[in-house]
Amino acid sequence: MTIWICGTCGVEHPDTDRPPAGECAICADERQWVPASGQVWTTLDKLSADAHDVVHEELEPGLHRLNREPPFGIGQWTHLVQTAEGNLLWDPPNHLDPALAAKIDELGGAAVIVASHPHMYGSQVSWSHRLGRIPVLVHTADRQWVQREAPVLREWSGTERVLPGVTLVEAGGHFPGAAVAHVENSTGGALLAGDTIVPVAAAGWVTFMRSYPNKIPLSAGLVQRIVDRLAPYEFDRLCGLLGGTVLGDAKGAVRRSAERYIAWAGGANDHLG
Repeated sequence: MTIWICGTCGVEHPDTDRPPAGECAICADERQWVPASGQVWTTLDKLSADAHDVVHEELEPGLHRLNREPPFGIGQWTHLVQTAEGNLLWDPPNHLDPALAAKIDELGGAAVIVASHPHMYGSQVSWSHRLGRIPVLVHTADRQWVQREAPVLREWSGTERVLPGVTLVEAGGHFPGAAVAHVENSTGGALLAGDTIVPVAAAGWVTFMRSYPNKIPLSAGLVQRIVDRLAPYEFDRLCGLLGGTVLGDAKGAVRRSAERYIAWAGGANDHLG
């Protein structure tokens, strides 16, 4: 049997003799896309055999990120948060190979796996099995998007303190269960933002979207709700899933960016158009 991986989003599917019939349900949704040339499937073995490098960066003590070069699928960075009671593997890799596994082992492995939203499920079950069948947390509102079932999956919602100083927050917007991870530390705190909040080209600014590739916006109300749900948490830095960051006053950047977004989406600036 073979674990099949969607070539566009990189999410693992059930282990079967043949590739799944039809299109990847995650990519057929309006937030993603299926290539005009058609659905493509690959495997963990093929991804491991393809020439690539493992990229590792320590962003600050206790916070690391990893990626594959050249990237595969959406190309997200995986973040690893180290704590005294085990590590969080956030937005798990969509591939699994000896070099990457060795690096994660070197950093202390992981105690729990969490994806910020369904596009980032990656090879979450495969990684759980590799790391000792650790729990994989899936938000209840997005449970329908899980493609590979396993006993290691556990649902959550609202907020959940998964490790010392690490809290999952249901922010919504991009998906109903889209989450961020708040990391408390001595340097002002960090926010692992997934696709809920995305740094943009202008330093110190972010944006919010239902679909980034298809340019579908969120409503002003949903953006305000994201800001409100993050109000109790302090964070000086924000880490996006594609490598973008906000370094310094990240919470203020989210608030200012939301105000600008809401003004445009709500019509306050129509006289400028």
